[in-house]
Amino acid sequence: MSTPHLSVDRERCIGAGMCAMTAPDIFDQDPDEGLVLLLDAEPSAPHHAAARLAVGVCPSGAITLDEPGPGGS
Repeated sequence: MSTPHLSVDRERCIGAGMCAMTAPDIFDQDPDEGLVLLLDAEPSAPHHAAARLAVGVCPSGAITLDEPGPGGS
């Protein structure tokens, strides 16, 4: 089974902080700009649900989650 991969678009981020509040082990906010900081691009299994939720609550759509299909590709 392959690990999901997260990526962020800091140009698109509006600094709402929903990701950091939803998944603090995966995301933080830059203290100067308030924009998203990706702490873990390939979160472990216990953090997959939080990663998916953070993608869904991001108001600007700045977070992308690439989840491999059932075959692992």
